[in-house]
Amino acid sequence: MNCVLSWITFFPLLGILAILFVPKGKDDIVKWISVGVTLVPLLLAIKLTTLFNYSVGGFQFVEKALWIPSLNVEFHMGIDGMSFLMVLLATLLSFLCIFASWNIKKQVKGYFSMFLLLHVGMLGVFCALDFFLFYVFWEVMLLPMYFLVGIWGGERKEYAAIKFFLYTLFGSVLMLVGLLALYFYSTGPNGLSPATFDLAQLSKINWSQYTLNFFGMTLPFDKAVWVLLFMGFAVKVPIVPFHTWLPWAHVQAPTAVSVILAGVLLKMGIYGFLRINYWLLPQATQYFATTLAVMGVINIVYGALCAMAQKDLKKLVAYSSVSHMGYCLLGMAVFTAAGMQGAILQMFNHGLSAAMMFMLVGILYDRLHHRAIVTTDGKLGFGGIAQKSPIITAAWMVAVFSSLGLPGLNGFISEAMVFLGAFPVYKTLTSVAALGILLTAAYLLWMVQRVFLGPYVALHKDESGHYHPAGEIPPIRWNEWVVLIPLAVLCLWIGLFPQPLINIFKVSSNMITETLR
Repeated sequence: MNCVLSWITFFPLLGILAILFVPKGKDDIVKWISVGVTLVPLLLAIKLTTLFNYSVGGFQFVEKALWIPSLNVEFHMGIDGMSFLMVLLATLLSFLCIFASWNIKKQVKGYFSMFLLLHVGMLGVFCALDFFLFYVFWEVMLLPMYFLVGIWGGERKEYAAIKFFLYTLFGSVLMLVGLLALYFYSTGPNGLSPATFDLAQLSKINWSQYTLNFFGMTLPFDKAVWVLLFMGFAVKVPIVPFHTWLPWAHVQAPTAVSVILAGVLLKMGIYGFLRINYWLLPQATQYFATTLAVMGVINIVYGALCAMAQKDLKKLVAYSSVSHMGYCLLGMAVFTAAGMQGAILQMFNHGLSAAMMFMLVGILYDRLHHRAIVTTDGKLGFGGIAQKSPIITAAWMVAVFSSLGLPGLNGFISEAMVFLGAFPVYKTLTSVAALGILLTAAYLLWMVQRVFLGPYVALHKDESGHYHPAGEIPPIRWNEWVVLIPLAVLCLWIGLFPQPLINIFKVSSNMITETLR
């Protein structure tokens, strides 16, 4: 299939163009156009599962053309097993999030145009094999997310959007410095001519032979650039202490934007580490491995403790994401086959469970207009939901136990692989990280007990900000079913039969670990 990755990445731009010509007031047409232009990339990605060669670890469906001749910048795209897994996740969640956005009433054309542009940025990051092109897609993604939070978010949307923008921009600037350093030093001794941004070419250079003069200090080039790139990706993961933008962005963002933020955007940080730091700078990666493992354990424990302290349901799920991304960091820091595969699988699995939980938070918010597990005056905000909404409760249980890592659901296998891979390398750190399982169980079961069990005491928040006893809770709507059913089925299917998914990236993952040993 020629140019299939370009079709997957750029097809939503046709939707933006079509939306511009939709007459004012025809919001349903805008929404169905968005459904169509996100369905096509999803179907193409699914089709690639039948064409992808799972026995090789190189890049497939490669597209390459000279883009900016004066700088030797190429339009170079391709996918291996790891990036293919992320393409499947991103196209699936983008499609489902159109239905999760069905209740958007404000500036509908602008909202869905921004969402489709976000789709382009996400897919481009996972497909780009030229560092300059990678950076362009990375920045394209920043703009629509800023507007989606800042215009369609909650009460403090402007603050959340600006904080997200500044943190991400800070990381992007440092990444740009690292990118330029690699470009200009690529023509050095035993280097390339002319200078290039091509990741495959850059990976052939031994960067440890160079030094970098910085404010009068002579630094090892590969380690200095590794840190610059690390800072750019650490903000996106996010790694503690670069995480403080995340709870604000999640709490203020619309439901679908929270789903994409947790399900896809956080994974771009891990993907960036594996695609850029690990591939181009393997010796520096080995040097910082223990630091990365320690940061992973801090994420696991700190994120879980913060989640346990939250009284806002959405903020609890946000800090849960911080904790769960720590498993990815730990798994990728040990350079074992099980650890690396567990880290990559955790990216996909957390994308499903976090997306489902944020969707369910949105469902409760649409009906009761608040997210308070405990209100400011000490009352339960949701108690006894199971009595009135057993279906919503059942969906929550799937998402909760998936996030908890219950055997039989998808979260278990990825966390188990991380621990199996990490324990022989970092016994003490892995033992501390195992406490994260206990803490996760504590805050999730604490939430379940207060929100769903006991007598029905759920409250409704009116427009003036006052709480009143809630009446009947409306059942799940058709568009919510469209989102929840695929996510629940995948959580169960992967939990029972994980090997087909592992086979997609197994060879690529093994190639990464072999490079680093």
